This record gives sequence, C-alpha cells and structure tokens, in this order.
Amino acid sequence: MSLKQPFTDLQVRRAGSGFYKGHSVEIALLSKAIMVGLVIWALVWPANANGVLGSLNWKLLEGFNSFYIIIVGLFSFFLLVVALLPQTGRKIMGREGEKPEFSNFSWFSMMFGAGLGVGLMVFATAEPLGLWGSNPVVLAGDVAPNTKDAVQSGFRYTFLHYGFHAWAIYVTTGLALAYYAYTRGMPLTIRSALTPLFGKLMNGLFGHIVDVLGVVATILGVSVTIGFGVSQFIDGLYAITGAEWMMDTSGDTPAPGTVGLIVGLVVIMGLSIVSAVSGVGRGVKYLSNLNLILSIILLATFVIFGSFLFAMTTYATALVDYFLHYVALSFGAFGPQSAADFAASLPPEAAPFADALRGGATNAWGTFEGFKTNLEGEAAALSDSVLQAAYAAGEPGRQFGWQAGWTTFYWAWWIAFSPFVGLFLARISKGRSVREFIVGCVFAPALVCFAWMAILGGTAIDMELSGAAEGVIIGASNTAKLFVTLEQIISGGLLSGITVMCVVLIMTFLVTSADSGILVMNTIMSGGDQNIGNKHKIVWGVILTFVIGTLLIAGKSNGGADPMDALRNAMIIGALPFTMVMGLMCVSLAKALYRDNLREKSSETVSAAE
Repeated sequence: MSLKQPFTDLQVRRAGSGFYKGHSVEIALLSKAIMVGLVIWALVWPANANGVLGSLNWKLLEGFNSFYIIIVGLFSFFLLVVALLPQTGRKIMGREGEKPEFSNFSWFSMMFGAGLGVGLMVFATAEPLGLWGSNPVVLAGDVAPNTKDAVQSGFRYTFLHYGFHAWAIYVTTGLALAYYAYTRGMPLTIRSALTPLFGKLMNGLFGHIVDVLGVVATILGVSVTIGFGVSQFIDGLYAITGAEWMMDTSGDTPAPGTVGLIVGLVVIMGLSIVSAVSGVGRGVKYLSNLNLILSIILLATFVIFGSFLFAMTTYATALVDYFLHYVALSFGAFGPQSAADFAASLPPEAAPFADALRGGATNAWGTFEGFKTNLEGEAAALSDSVLQAAYAAGEPGRQFGWQAGWTTFYWAWWIAFSPFVGLFLARISKGRSVREFIVGCVFAPALVCFAWMAILGGTAIDMELSGAAEGVIIGASNTAKLFVTLEQIISGGLLSGITVMCVVLIMTFLVTSADSGILVMNTIMSGGDQNIGNKHKIVWGVILTFVIGTLLIAGKSNGGADPMDALRNAMIIGALPFTMVMGLMCVSLAKALYRDNLREKSSETVSAAE
C-alpha cells in the first residue's frame, strides 16, 4: 500500500508590486508594528518600559524556568538520536548526488561567526571568571568561591552554557528548515517546519503568526548580541585611545556610557547594512573567513603568553566532568521557593524572623557574610549556627534565582537567536547529510568553544589564583575583562597591536551577526526567497538600530546601572513563544523523518517486485 505524499504546497502570499513586492505584506507589517511599538514605548516612556519589561520577565521566569531548562535538554537528546539512527542520519539535505555549496573551511567559519562569535569575545574571560565565583556548587556551600576547588564547577557550567546545548538549539531550527527546503523543495522559512503537523493551516494566519514569532525572536536575539558586542567594542576603543567621552566614569570602574554605546551602534549597524546589501556570497563569507583567521591569532597569543598548561589541564578535566553531569545539567530544573516553604525550613529560633531573613537567604548573588551584615534588629542577634541554618534554608531559592538569571537567560538568548542562526545554517548547508549537519554544527563548534573558554578564561583564572592579577580582572566589567587580561600577559607594542586586532575582530563579528540577521529577517518575510531587494535590507537595518538604541537608553533610565537590562528582559519575553514553536518543530521533524523512511521502504519494495 502506497503512503500518502507529504504536504508541500506551502503558499506564502507575496505582493506582486509596490514597495513590498516579493514580500508578505502581512508578515512585514505585523513585525514592523511590534518593533515600532516597542521603539516608541522605550523612547517616550523609557523608565516605564524598563520597569514593565523587568517585572514581566521575572513573572515569566517564575512560571517557565523549568520549561526552558527541560526543553533545551530534550533538544540535545533529540538531535543525538537523529544523528545516530542510520535511516535518519544518512539522509542528504538536497537532491541525490548534490554537492555542498561551500568548502568545509568557509562552512565552519560562517557558522562560527554567526553562531557564537560575539558571545565568545565578550564572555571568553567573563563567563569562566563569573562562574568561578558563583555557580550551583558554590551556592550549595560545597566549595568556596574564587578558589582552586571552584575551578571545576565553574567550567562545568561554562561548558553547559556554550556547549552542546547551545548549538543543539540552533541546529534544531536549522535542521528542520534545511530538511524541508532541500528534500521537499519548500520555502526556506519558519512555517515550513510545521507543515507535517498542520498542513494547509500554515498557508493562512497561523503560518503568518509563526513567521512573525521568528522575526521578533530574531530581532531581539540579535539585539542582545549586538548590545553586548558594542559595549565591548567601546571598551576596546577606550583601551586604545583613552577617550573618556565614550565612558561612564561615575562607578568604581569605567564602563561604556550611553553616548559611546549609541555612537558605536550607529557605526556598526552602518557597516552591517553595507555588508548586507553585498549579499551572503561575498559580504558574510569574506567577513567570516577574516573572523576565523583573527580568532586564531588571538587564541595563539593566549597559547604563547598565557597559562596554556593550566588551560589544557582544565579543558581535559572539565570536559570529562561535563560529560559525567550531562543528564543532570540537561534536566535539573529549579522552581521558585515560596515564603511558606522557606519559613517551614527554618529552625524554630529563626521562624519569627522569616520575613527579615528570606530576602538575603534566597539572594543568588549574595554571600553568607553579606546576609549576616545586612540583618537588623533582633534578627541580627541570632547566633551564627541559627543564621547558618537559615541561610541553608534559602538554598532552593538561591538555586532558582541563579538558574533563572544565568542558565535560563542563555537558553532564551540562544532560542531567540535560533531563527537567525538556524536559517543561516540551513542556507549554507545544502547538499550535506543530516548526520554531517548535526556533527558539524553541534559537536565541532562546541569543542572549539570549550578550547576558547578554557584558554582565555583559564588564563584569567590562573592569573587571579596566583595573585599576579591582584583582583583587577575580577573587578573589571564583563566587556572589559578580555582587555584587562591581555594587559596582564603582554605589554608594549604587542599589547597595542593585539588590542587593535581585538577591536577589529569584535567589529567584524558584530557586522557579520547584524548582516546575517538582516538577511534572515528578510528571507522569512519574503517566503523563503533569498533574492531580497536592498531597500528592505536597509529598512530592517534601521529598525534594528532603533530597537537596540532605544532599549539601551531605557536600560539606563530611572537610575538603571546596566544598559543591557531592558534588552535582556525583552529578549527573554520574546523567546518564550518561539520556544514553544521549536518544541513543535521537533515533533514535526520526527514525524517527517519517520514517514519519509516508510516511503523509501515502500518504494524499494515496489521496485524489487517489478
């Protein structure tokens, strides 16, 4: 009995003339309305926007933190199964015998630059250092922060945030899009990935909503990436020029000021728009190759002058530790600790002071000493043993706060980034097998990310452990830690040259990310058409600039210390609906792979009978 053929008659209605010729007017207008509304809100009422986004973000985290953690764990195991099964892993994403469009070097450099380039530049030193001082093992009191004993757990969570889980998020989206586009000849757009489940429904309003969610998530994910990158770009320019007009010097350490951030943003986005109109074959490809070469030079600098032996030892032990804890890291989710649960866990002597004790005891970013110091009145007079027990009672709250503020932030960031990176990975992977796509886009870049984090972050930690840095790296802002670490290991003309190279590398990574994001947004709105008019690239480049700029301003409003706050909150909120779409993508792809395998077997049986 022959099986019913899959639904492939996906129709995205596009305008035949006018400004939106070749684009879906519904997707474009709805996406623009959401983004323009966000810009006006953040521009006219910045304090209100920052406060509301922060409050809504926290409420969503309280309800959906476990959902974020568990579904990302499922993504990674889903891809592992698909790659290992012979009948699914061997499938070619394209016509029989079709060769890959790009060389392995260009393919890898493009995926690396688009996926985690900016993140690695900003967090290669900041992430290991931050997690060395605060991670779930430290919060549990098993090891002391910023000690030799805390190195292993610090890198365990560093590898979690930048490892297989991160790339599995990208590849889940990318594999779904590439499979339907190249094996079924369907448009390279988000709605295609849900056709095995919903069929003709994807031709109407439901399909428009799915694509709009992809566009909105892409804009917010790219915005956070560019926001961090621009901040580091300004830090680098300050390290080179010493121009204080770019910086906010009111705090303990100089940090990029609003004027510097906006100027840097305009420069980066201007270059990105120019790159975008040159097309993926030239702009992104050449910039990505340059990024990879400069990255190798930076890595070589740390290998030669940094703590390479410490880094490699850490890499090996941390990788084994990461694998041993992989299942727990994938599904170990925490929920918020209620006031009643906290009070019930207190010793009798502390029970009357539950309200006074709860804030400090559940603060994921505090310490026991800080908890004691901030107590007042009768609560402060409690014995050390009682206070230790009270602090221990707040551990579930601290674990939730830490996970929601760190791991879940990353999962939301990568999910918001996944329509962009996933579609981009699909765009450059035609002709490759499913297994090659998964291995090449999950395992290979993750191992490189581990090496990058171990070498740059390991050097920074070793300098602090040995006392050579005297706390200056820990004390620097996250975006300045790379430059401060370089100052500890090299000097003179070499330091100046490498710093300039880092600024160029940050700039090219930023341009590549924004460039690719603009291309992807327009590809979704044109129903998968990759031949997009330049005017639309320019329009979306300008919209993206305004979104980032106004949210950076909102983040600093009303006394806000971190300009990234509003961007982060908006991104986590925007990522949640697309997380649900990604869950449906996995179910849809599993169905498609299973049914296509049955069709192949049925066809082989018919051929043998003939």
